Amino acid sequence: MDIGINGSGLLARPNLDEIIDDIVASEDAGFSSYWLAQTGLVDALGALALAGRDTTMIQVGTAVVPTWPRHPQALAAQALTTQAATGGRTILGIGLAHKPSVEDNWKMTWERPIRHMNEYLDVLLPLLEDGAVAVAGDIWGYEGETPRPTTATPKVMLAALGPQMLKMAGSRTDGTILWCVGPKTLSTQIVPLINEAAEAASREEPKVVCSLPVAVTDDPDGVRSFVGEILANYATLPSYRAMLDIEGVHGVEDISLIGNEDEVRHGLAEIAAAGATDFTAVVVAGDSDSRAQTLAVLGDAQSNR
Repeated sequence: MDIGINGSGLLARPNLDEIIDDIVASEDAGFSSYWLAQTGLVDALGALALAGRDTTMIQVGTAVVPTWPRHPQALAAQALTTQAATGGRTILGIGLAHKPSVEDNWKMTWERPIRHMNEYLDVLLPLLEDGAVAVAGDIWGYEGETPRPTTATPKVMLAALGPQMLKMAGSRTDGTILWCVGPKTLSTQIVPLINEAAEAASREEPKVVCSLPVAVTDDPDGVRSFVGEILANYATLPSYRAMLDIEGVHGVEDISLIGNEDEVRHGLAEIAAAGATDFTAVVVAGDSDSRAQTLAVLGDAQSNR
């Protein structure tokens, strides 16, 4: 299992220099990948494109770009530009987001989400692969052909949790990017369903990218309480609630990797054994010493994978 860093916590107080420095430091430390969510007013693909000029090996990905407010042709242009800037190291993670954000924040109507994503891929994938498409769907459409800034097609992954989205991810994309998912859910739902769909479609085995909060700490109860407080909303969203119910836990804090070095290593081993191909850590260590310990354990796991 490859180990990466999810730096989305930096978006709470966004500073482009700090984000780029963190990506560079993650590459220097030997991590395989670095991920940013598309939230607020920082363009994740734009930030990753900037970092591409200061890095040479680390893969960079979005976890994830919501599809509702961004036409697939516009997203294809952004992703191809970032792919060119990074020399072919971009992973485009996309997702449906959630009904509250779609309707309350973007003032759009949440309807037919599976058809929405299928048609989104109908437009997006050919543009990424060939620069040309002619699609007239019920929700999304585009007709045109235009030169691309790179011929290297970015990998595309879906935020997929339920059976229909996992089938789509396995049969049409390079894998799935997960949140609020622990080892039980990985082994009993995520991995079997996505692998079965990929095999049926004669595609390569998909990537399964698991992301959770991580901290090596002497105060696990305090850190777990902090995580539970700042991430409490996730436990109320139906798609994540269903995953947490499979795990038999209340919130994200209960499946986070928080504890001493051995406990964090054990948690990583459980996730790898459950079938994740990649783990991306949201480091929630509260002080510099704890952060350094956390990164050391994660780095050791990457070195010994």
